[in-house]
Amino acid sequence: MFDRLELIIGNKINILKEKTVLLLGLGGVGGHAFEALLRSGIGTIIIVDNDKIDITNLNRQLLTNQNNIDKHKVDEAENRKNIINKECNIIKIKEFITEDNIDLIFDQKPDFIIDAIDTIKTKKLIIKTAKETGTKFISVMGTGNKMHPEKLTITDIKNTSYDPLAKEIRKYINKEKIKGKVPVVSSEEPPIKTEKIGSNAFVPATAGLLAASYVINELIKEEQ
Repeated sequence: MFDRLELIIGNKINILKEKTVLLLGLGGVGGHAFEALLRSGIGTIIIVDNDKIDITNLNRQLLTNQNNIDKHKVDEAENRKNIINKECNIIKIKEFITEDNIDLIFDQKPDFIIDAIDTIKTKKLIIKTAKETGTKFISVMGTGNKMHPEKLTITDIKNTSYDPLAKEIRKYINKEKIKGKVPVVSSEEPPIKTEKIGSNAFVPATAGLLAASYVINELIKEEQ
């Protein structure tokens, strides 16, 4: 099923089949990242999400439909895997990650982590622990209240702008004196001011695909 991908990466497809990527969050960002990893031949995908599908997710989340409301996102992701790429090994962690159970993530020893969650406290924890353990990762910043996917970019956290979530992470990194590159997907678009955070079908999706593309390219680059 990977013939078209092999045309551009050759036998490096076999490298991807041996890799493990851990994905935190299966929402608007994470669902599209999951799809891209699944269709790119990643051998094992560890999915971490304790949330159930809500009707408000339908406008932007790939895993959702009218027939799976109230079902766990990790279970629906596994079902999707079974109809797309049965060779992929799925490990489900149906937990909300905190300081008390962070070992659930790093004990898996993934080759790469994609952080596609919304909770700032957990994002900080993931970044700090990944840097301490030398685990490769990319963290997706805010995609809510934005309308221009073309303004998304992969960059270092220190280069971000117009992103309130990224600003909070930058302050944390400086406070904790975290050294080295912190790769993120972030938008240069100022968020639209609303009472509640809104979203659409294309900005979170693009962010998820960018995160997955970063991981795939980094994994095959390692073996050059």
